[in-house]
Amino acid sequence: MIGLDTNVVVRYIVQDDEKQAAAATRLIEKTLSPENPGFICLVTLAEIVWVLEECYQADRAKVAAVVEGLLSSRQLLVEQAEIAWRAVRAWTGSQADLSDALIAQVGLAAGCTKVATFDRGAAALEGFELLR
Repeated sequence: MIGLDTNVVVRYIVQDDEKQAAAATRLIEKTLSPENPGFICLVTLAEIVWVLEECYQADRAKVAAVVEGLLSSRQLLVEQAEIAWRAVRAWTGSQADLSDALIAQVGLAAGCTKVATFDRGAAALEGFELLR
C-alpha cells in the first residue's frame, strides 16, 4: 500500500501541471491496484475537498462526485471508508464543510454522544450540539 498526499491526488484530478499530473496519473493508473492500493487518510480527504473548493472554485456537486469517485475506486483505500461515506451523505445535504461532517462521524463512531461546537453550520449536522 502506498500513502497518497493531497497534492498527488489533486494533480491527478485537476491535471493542471503537466509534469506532476503525468507522474500522479502513472502512479494511480499504472502502479496502484486493488492488491496494492493507494491509501487516502481522512485528513487528506478533507484537504482535497478544501483545495478543490477554495483553489479551483469547484462547486459542491463536482466535489461530491470527486469524493464519491475516490471512495468507490478499487485502487484506492480511504481510511475508515464507511465513516467517510456517512460524512459525505451528511455533508451533501447541508451547508457545513466536509471536515465538519467527518468530525461528527468520527466522534460518533468513537462513542461520543455529541460534538460541541460554536459553528452554527456544523451544529446543523447530526452529532453536533451548538455550545452557548
